[in-house]
Amino acid sequence: MKYSIAKGVFDILPKDPAPDGSWRMSYLWQYLEEQIHKLAKSYGYLEIRTPIFERTELFVRSVGESTDIVTKEMYTFKDKADRLMTLRPEGTAAVMRAFIEKRLDQQSGCQKLYYIGPMFRYERPQAGRYRQHHQFGVEAIGDPSPEQDVEVIDLLCELYRRLGLSNLTVMLNSVGDAKSREEYRDNLRKFLQPKFEELSEESQVRFEKNVLRILDSKDLGDQKLLEGAPSILDFLTEEAKDHFQKVQELLKKLGIQYVSSPKLVRGLDYYNKTVFEVTSGQLGAQNAIGAGGRYDGLSSLLGGPNLPAMGFAAGLERIIQTMLGQNVPLPEPPHPQLFLIPLGEKAKEYCTELVYELRHQDIATEIDWHPKKVGKSLEKAAGIGSTYALILGDDELSSGELKLKKLATREEIPLKLEDLAKFLLG
Repeated sequence: MKYSIAKGVFDILPKDPAPDGSWRMSYLWQYLEEQIHKLAKSYGYLEIRTPIFERTELFVRSVGESTDIVTKEMYTFKDKADRLMTLRPEGTAAVMRAFIEKRLDQQSGCQKLYYIGPMFRYERPQAGRYRQHHQFGVEAIGDPSPEQDVEVIDLLCELYRRLGLSNLTVMLNSVGDAKSREEYRDNLRKFLQPKFEELSEESQVRFEKNVLRILDSKDLGDQKLLEGAPSILDFLTEEAKDHFQKVQELLKKLGIQYVSSPKLVRGLDYYNKTVFEVTSGQLGAQNAIGAGGRYDGLSSLLGGPNLPAMGFAAGLERIIQTMLGQNVPLPEPPHPQLFLIPLGEKAKEYCTELVYELRHQDIATEIDWHPKKVGKSLEKAAGIGSTYALILGDDELSSGELKLKKLATREEIPLKLEDLAKFLLG
């Protein structure tokens, strides 16, 4: 074939012929998105949609110059006016830009927003990671309380519960406030300084730029060197410690089980206080299916008012793959309720009107415009999963008496033509 899909991306099809392609079937994506819209509405979150590209400096400023996203993964290009633009690698920065630019802070109360859309990162494609991937995220801007942290964590856990997922773990930590992190950075550097030459090349760079990111290293050698490292929880200020304590108490009251994870720092520079990650035992090494935290002050960093904020992002690909891996109950693929088989010109003329009349009543209807053999037409009807088939010829038109075929059981249901729509509407 002359043209083929680019590496690290995928098509979402009605039916994917690949052996491992069931997670790419569009009806599963529609089902998940419907659940997300319904859930977000019940928690009082309103949808926001931002462009898929922004000025590059927005992501450099918000995500952090030393992060993997900025240094390795962004899809950046120059537009015709020689301005640097980047396909959005994550959702929070774009939402915060829109929040500030459109003065949403002028509206009363905490602004609770959610989004669903594609993100772009140039990284080595592997299980659960794609160069174009899709995220559901929420951002609650304006409330500094631990109650808001817990609402966000609970919303994500409730999504997984509604989808029927199990074997999930909530990893929880606090990265403290600015004062907490400043003291902790100094102590972590002191701990790692004698081991500097043994650190991976990447962690040696992080040692100077953002030493906390070493805690997030996937290098096994780095992780061994971190054994016995000081915990950030021992350096929290009283205010940060009190905030984290209340978050934990509220989670326990809600029955949300979590694991304290002092090395969890998340990969973006804007996080502070509460950070969390939800992992699945279904996905192997890349096992996070949702993560987030608090990012107070990001709005002022981007030129807006200084506001508290809390949010998360969850990968749709990983959620669907986990659903399939756990064999949770899924909706049936969409299929016609009725398949019309007209025999003869009169019947075809009648069915031309009937098919649209039924569709206009929200009855999913298909038709074989050129039936040659009834058996072949019935095979077509069964092949697309139609519930019923109706063979309509001169006899049926003149008598008004029908025999509706239920394809799964081969049952024939006697019916008057005038009652067809009523019967199908149930």
